[in-house]
Amino acid sequence: MNREEKSQAVDSLKERFQGAAVTLLAEYQGLSVSDLTKLRQELRKNDAELKVIKNTLASLAIKGTEMEPLAKLFVGPTAVVTSLKDPVTPAKVLVKFVKDFEKAKIKGGFLSGKVMAPADIDTLSKLPSREEMLSKLLGSMLAPAQNLVNVMSAMPRKLVTVLAAIRDKKSA
Repeated sequence: MNREEKSQAVDSLKERFQGAAVTLLAEYQGLSVSDLTKLRQELRKNDAELKVIKNTLASLAIKGTEMEPLAKLFVGPTAVVTSLKDPVTPAKVLVKFVKDFEKAKIKGGFLSGKVMAPADIDTLSKLPSREEMLSKLLGSMLAPAQNLVNVMSAMPRKLVTVLAAIRDKKSA
């Protein structure tokens, strides 16, 4: 890579890091290419991306940003997972992958202006996904309307039941 290509790569990384909802760092030493490809595919399905980046370029990309404390984690083989949308799903995928492949390790991450330790990423992975949260919210919003409909329909139903009982009593 010449100087100009490196500069373009650093600028591209800087844009990716700044636009990301979450950035996760993992060590992949000892994994086969097929294992890493499986992780990439699973992340891609969930709108996230895994890149293996040179540590010096990544350190230059985060220099002078709020992500600068992550520079100490760019040691050894480092894979960077970024997601532009949902921070929870990539964490779930990465934590599951690390449990399946013991050679992989989570180094840390960055979310909402804060550096995350591996334990924080594990906690993040246990949160419900965005879709689950939206469905729970929608259910909570619909519950009062459903209750109102049930209460409003109960009165006519009771009246019909009483009239039917009176009719049955008179015919008997």
